[in-house]
Formats: sequence, C-alpha cells, structure tokens
Amino acid sequence: MFYKNFNLFYGDDFMKILINGINANLRFSSAHLIPCHETCGFIHGHSYFVDVEIEGERAGEFQFVVDFKDVKNSLRSICDSLDHRLLVPVFNKHISFKDIPDNEKSVEKLQKEKNLQFKIGDKGYTIPTVDCVLLPLPTSSAEDLAKFFADKLSEDLKDKGYDNLSSLSACVNEGIGQGALYQKEF
Repeated sequence: MFYKNFNLFYGDDFMKILINGINANLRFSSAHLIPCHETCGFIHGHSYFVDVEIEGERAGEFQFVVDFKDVKNSLRSICDSLDHRLLVPVFNKHISFKDIPDNEKSVEKLQKEKNLQFKIGDKGYTIPTVDCVLLPLPTSSAEDLAKFFADKLSEDLKDKGYDNLSSLSACVNEGIGQGALYQKEF
C-alpha cells in the first residue's frame, strides 16, 4: 500500500487524490523565456504537463474528497488558455513595456494593445498580443507556473463549493523528470 500508515494518522475520512498529468492529458505547449538568464533568457518552449495532489475530508453524497471530473475540467481549461502561446510575465523586473511605466504595469492595460512591445536589456520584441498570455507573475518559471495553477485551481474548487479541502499541490513539469511543485494549505 502506497501510504501504509496514512489513515492511522489522519483518520478514515481524510484522503489524498492524485492526478497524473501525462495520463490525464493535462498538457500544454508554450514558449517562454527567463529574462537575463544565461541559457533560459532566449525564447524557447516546453511541452508541459501538470500533476495534482489534493488532500481533504471525504464529503457530500458520494463521499468524494473532490470529483476528479471537476479537477480535470478546471485544469484543462487553464492548460488550454496557455497552449501554443508565448507566456509573458507582466511583473518581471527586467521587462519594460513600451509606453507603460513599470509602476503602471497590469494585465488589463496590456491586453488592450494590438501588439505587445517590450524590451529586456538590449533586446526588443514586438508580437501580436493575441499570440501571448499575459501572466500576473514575476516570471514564467516552472515554480511560478506551479503557484499559478494551484491558485487558479483552488479558486475554482472553492467556487464549486468544496470546503472540505486541507491542501492542494500542483506540479508543473517542463518535461519528464523535471518540474516544480507548489503546495497550498487551506
């Protein structure tokens, strides 16, 4: 048994559900860059997949911790919104957007632009805004994306009425064998 003493410690109504992103097809392919990083500072891409663990009390008519369908639908929606786009972290200290002072950066303001124009050091970029996902993050690293997924999923599950959860972990993998896990406690 995977968690031999799990129920002895937590009780019979406390459980953990696991969703494997590769097997559940929770994937997206995106381009990004990590500004000023020696190797990751160039536009490059990954075929990401997202794993999730959710802990909580069994509840409701069917005594689920959470309905797998609800989790997978929410995650697929997030993945679909990022798929085949350039991920741009709006609050990165190294990115300067044309005609927008750093203290006025916002996703909403940038989404109004037809083309996204920004500089990172001496490099200038112009790309149609529709080809980008403007993220309210400091970076588009696996670490920040894991937190982004955990926050978005927890908001969605809360909106669906799940008040029995104690923690949620999202792991954003840049490929097999490397990813970042963020755990959110409730």
